[in-house]
Amino acid sequence: MLSSPLPWLRLRGSLWLAAAVVAGVFPVCATAARDAWTEILANQPNRVLKTPAGPEASREARLADGVAWLSLQPTTDDSLARAEKQFAALAEGDDEIAAQAIYLQARLHQLHYLQPNYARAAELFEKLATRWPDSHWAQLGWVKLGLLKLYALPAEGDRITAAEAVLARVTDEALRRDLHLQIGQAGVVLKAPLPRFLPHLVAADRIGGISGTAREDLIVQIGELSRRTGQLEQAKVYFERYLREYATNVRAYTVQRRLEDINAQLAARGEDRS
Repeated sequence: MLSSPLPWLRLRGSLWLAAAVVAGVFPVCATAARDAWTEILANQPNRVLKTPAGPEASREARLADGVAWLSLQPTTDDSLARAEKQFAALAEGDDEIAAQAIYLQARLHQLHYLQPNYARAAELFEKLATRWPDSHWAQLGWVKLGLLKLYALPAEGDRITAAEAVLARVTDEALRRDLHLQIGQAGVVLKAPLPRFLPHLVAADRIGGISGTAREDLIVQIGELSRRTGQLEQAKVYFERYLREYATNVRAYTVQRRLEDINAQLAARGEDRS
């Protein structure tokens, strides 16, 4: 193939959440809590933990404490357990902080612990979606659950079908794109029939918002896989697009040769029809 599969879209929960605070994804009212997030974003969680938030502190400050334990380096299961204890307590609430806490608790089990517990992570993502189905955090959780079904959880039939069932629950367009992309890439890894997963790559591209090397890889990948499945018109569209956008890149020569071959085949088809 002309390109290797795109990497998993893995967001480290602690750093992403800290950035989200600064971007205003959720409000931080107390000055102390805001200062704690600033320290975490500056990669200084140990400063936050010098004066840990007690049970009387705001829920925002206690969430920041949990993320500080999650961000602490070197990572140990003890520090992660302290983070989970904070998240589990906050999850008993009925607000956005509780939704965030469940999401981060699930990510602990999916990604951070030395010994992951994928079944527990899946259980928490589903709990999150049950309690706050319209929450941004529940939508993020569906995408992570889709990845678990593609790669980590025991297979209960076809993995792509299982992930597609999760995709049906995702309403956020950008997150739908991410899961479409991951299903498509999983098809490559799992050696699924090309027509089974290629539409997911096309769907991800049509939603848009992919940039950088990932965008270049996706365009040429769809072109090549379309060529292999005999969808020559679609392959032509993507190869021509690649040459317009990446004419000076190293793969342009190979793409140009592929396009010339496709044009010859399409011309031959036209002659046959006449």
